[in-house]
Amino acid sequence: MSYTLPEFLAHAIAMEQEAVDRYLELADMMEAHRNDAVSKVFRDMSHFSELHRDSIRERVGATELPKLKSWQYRWRTPPEVGGEEAFDYLLEAFNALKYARGNEMRSLKYYRSVAGESQDSEVKRLASEFAAEEREHVLALDEWLARTPRPSTTFADDPESMEPV
Repeated sequence: MSYTLPEFLAHAIAMEQEAVDRYLELADMMEAHRNDAVSKVFRDMSHFSELHRDSIRERVGATELPKLKSWQYRWRTPPEVGGEEAFDYLLEAFNALKYARGNEMRSLKYYRSVAGESQDSEVKRLASEFAAEEREHVLALDEWLARTPRPSTTFADDPESMEPV
């Protein structure tokens, strides 16, 4: 994917805002069902996404960003938005963390692909930097996962099958 710098920054901000919105939605749903531990995980993830979004906005400075319509973004699903599996109110903290990790991994891969394919040196530099930040998020989630009890019931995905960063 080859982006101009303004296009790339517009995509990055939109991606982080989508993550903020989705994590807050999930946190509210978990809270409504008194699943407070998982609600806190999603609120924390929303906060991290807000910080990243705000950091990107600061970098924009005076750069005029394009106002893209939803169909103009160059992804099928925003990288930090997974499927509907987290919308089960019985979701346990371990699986919520795995869901968040999957979102962060998609974001990491997106930024790495932009960095690898871009012809613009500033886009390449920023995409690499953003990928490094997403990698930190994945590693933080790995630490949370290591400290979080596994669900007592059997679930379809093998908890050991998480892809490496």
